Amino acid sequence: MITQQETLLEMHNVKFRYADHVVMNGLNLSLKSQETLVVMGPSGGGKSTLLRLLLGILKVDHGSIRFKGKDITKLNRHELNEMRSSIGMVYQYSALMSSMNVHDNIALPLRELSKKTAKEIDKIVDAKLELVGLKDIKEQLPSELSGGMKKRVGLARAMALEPTLILFDEPSSGLDPINSVLIDDLIVALREEHKVASIVVTHTMPSAFRIATSMAMLHDGKIVEEGSPADFRQSKNRFVHEFLSAYLTHGHAKEPKHANS
Repeated sequence: MITQQETLLEMHNVKFRYADHVVMNGLNLSLKSQETLVVMGPSGGGKSTLLRLLLGILKVDHGSIRFKGKDITKLNRHELNEMRSSIGMVYQYSALMSSMNVHDNIALPLRELSKKTAKEIDKIVDAKLELVGLKDIKEQLPSELSGGMKKRVGLARAMALEPTLILFDEPSSGLDPINSVLIDDLIVALREEHKVASIVVTHTMPSAFRIATSMAMLHDGKIVEEGSPADFRQSKNRFVHEFLSAYLTHGHAKEPKHANS
């Protein structure tokens, strides 16, 4: 059960601002090992910023972010790079290097952050491509791939270093329903077969409810509700209810009037 697993990540009273714009205002969030946490909220509400804070790309103004017991806000550059080898990232637009073929895109983190030999790297690349069902495309360039294939290559690259945690920024964005379900299935397989935890930022509600073991709603720089998918479906929080209703009715969320129950 999720409640019996170890806590992998904790954000405590995190505050962050861009110039005069407050993005995080005392945010608290936790993730257990082998859990898939879906983070939802209106566009521009700080979900992608949350992922950048977790990677240490952005620095908090206040608060702590503990990953595997270490506060990443206090790590030096070397320690931060070491921590990042345990966290994979799948970007919204794949972020593949256009001048590199698929093999070299997946091999890149292994070459930069590990001491693997070229032969070992080749073996890992082949294994990760097979994991995402793309074992025959390693010589192709990103420009030769469909959107769904690019997302799967991005996932293969994120898995290259055998991370404990993978962060997903809108993994289903721009995909047709078939490819969206395929990505969902891979995220579930990472948890169930490979014991990897995930944090998934998404606006796609069918996908969110397919993959989540837990959910969190981000609004006004805080988590206003956190719980299981069943909890969210039955939530009494007006903001959560209006947000989900907007997606069910219109396919997108407007800014609800109420943040609290």
